[in-house]
Amino acid sequence: MIGERLKELRTARGMSLRQLAALADVSPTLLSQIERSVTDPSLETMRRLAGVFGASVASLFADTAAPSVWISRPGERSMLTAPKGRVSYERLTAGNGQLEVLRAVLLPGEVSADEPRGHASTECVYVISGELTAQIDGVGYPIAAGESISFDSRLPHRYCNSSSTPTEIILSVTPPNP
Repeated sequence: MIGERLKELRTARGMSLRQLAALADVSPTLLSQIERSVTDPSLETMRRLAGVFGASVASLFADTAAPSVWISRPGERSMLTAPKGRVSYERLTAGNGQLEVLRAVLLPGEVSADEPRGHASTECVYVISGELTAQIDGVGYPIAAGESISFDSRLPHRYCNSSSTPTEIILSVTPPNP
């Protein structure tokens, strides 16, 4: 699905694989593999590709006509993969460009990003189980199971699991960030 949408965006703009790869700072081979659904892109690669098109990451999942009603079922959801030691997210929303809801499990010691980063959105993180530290604008906020935190995500931020047990979260972002 991502590969098809990516190819659709690229060809609609008259871009070659090499042109898009250069603009997104990825290899043409990787881009070809993504378009042919041979491999899934990392979250960072998706951000770069979406940025080239001036779009959100969610738009790479979107059909040209997003459904009015969409049911998210386990085993059928797409994943936003991350490098080892970083959080991978399971998409719970259809990607209509207005709201992104993701589920993730942070293993002990995992962080969402090497360094805090900001983007023009609003975020809310709900901790289902475990403990989370939300680092926002240089301040660590401990969030326990059953608690949530909402903030202006233009502030540099990331999520950390400093505990010895897995932490499960639901992350909502509006609008989705590129």
